[in-house]
Amino acid sequence: MTSKQHRIVIIGGGTAGISVAARLRRAGERDVAVLDPSERHYYQPLWTLVGGGRAPLAESIRPQASVMPKGVAWIRRAAVAVDPEAREVTLDDGGTVSYQQLVVCPGIQLDWDRVPGLEAGLGKDGLSSNYLPQHAPATWRFIRQTRSGTAVFSMPSGAIKCGGAPQKIAYLAADFWRKEGVLGNIDVHLVIPGAAIFGVPEFARVLEGVVRRYGIKVHYGSEVTEVRPGAREVVVTELATGGTTTLPYDVAHLVPPQSAPDWLKRSPLAGADDPAGYVEIDKHTMRHVRYPEVWALGDAGSSPNSKTGAAVRKQAPVLVENLLAAMNGREPTASYDGYASCPLTTARNKMLLAEFDYSGRPAPSIPVIDTVRERTDMWHLKRRGLPFLYWNLMLRGLA
Repeated sequence: MTSKQHRIVIIGGGTAGISVAARLRRAGERDVAVLDPSERHYYQPLWTLVGGGRAPLAESIRPQASVMPKGVAWIRRAAVAVDPEAREVTLDDGGTVSYQQLVVCPGIQLDWDRVPGLEAGLGKDGLSSNYLPQHAPATWRFIRQTRSGTAVFSMPSGAIKCGGAPQKIAYLAADFWRKEGVLGNIDVHLVIPGAAIFGVPEFARVLEGVVRRYGIKVHYGSEVTEVRPGAREVVVTELATGGTTTLPYDVAHLVPPQSAPDWLKRSPLAGADDPAGYVEIDKHTMRHVRYPEVWALGDAGSSPNSKTGAAVRKQAPVLVENLLAAMNGREPTASYDGYASCPLTTARNKMLLAEFDYSGRPAPSIPVIDTVRERTDMWHLKRRGLPFLYWNLMLRGLA
């Protein structure tokens, strides 16, 4: 067991952690440590395209060492507890790291066990999920193999990373089947917990048209609560009534419920009234509401924005500016407005770029272009532009 001490400690080396570390280094901070055991760094937004047969998995993976900012102390262990009174993080090997300022961004946990039968059946007999890199290629294999029968795509209730991903793969699959001339032989179901296809009406109207185009049956206010892989069936529960129906499937893409990592749920950093266990922060400053030396961003933060990489891109500069101000004895004044974007692939060469903020209204960031419709140029942004931005600018603290 070892005990270390750093001026700024960042829990998590994903999109949020690396972006913040890079920005702190660019601002001249010399004692920054990142806690993360991963050997690989993933660009997760590409996994939908992998599952839809539009990108290779290898493009989404790079060595973690290649994205770690120079001069950062990389501690290759996982955090398992935080004591904000002692300003100390406990590691999975029993060691500890003390901090003056702590940034918490360990990402989000996939709760496979909350849907009986789901994890055990993954990767076999038509059942897959793009939320794990090893299963995204299987999704594409199952879609290609399906020429008739029933397809089920689902989204769980509660916040998840990339809330549009569960329906994006449905549209990619349906467009493939349409082009193959077999869509009419396939009964396509989309199970979603909300009362609308999307939370922003302007984008919901476009997506309702997409659903009609492909003849997808949407089960609103519902979620998949059990999988029976041997029988190739899912149990769909209506959230308002508790009533259940059983759907057969030849291919199923299911998304697990998600929450903060278990160790975070148990920590004093989580909100007392939040069963999902997210770090309780001010939604504008990204500062913890009870512990002023603690900050959070990304998927594990309690801010009520959509959990996307685009949100992290806007949160990171706000958090860094406010953290540096606090360290210099000033009041944090930078403010995050809830901006997030969801690049919704609606066909194999079209995308709807849904951008919005805390107001719940469209918040377009690209001048002149009308993004409240499906566009081919936005497809190229999703496929090429955004990955370039991610690897070359965002992770280097430049965007």
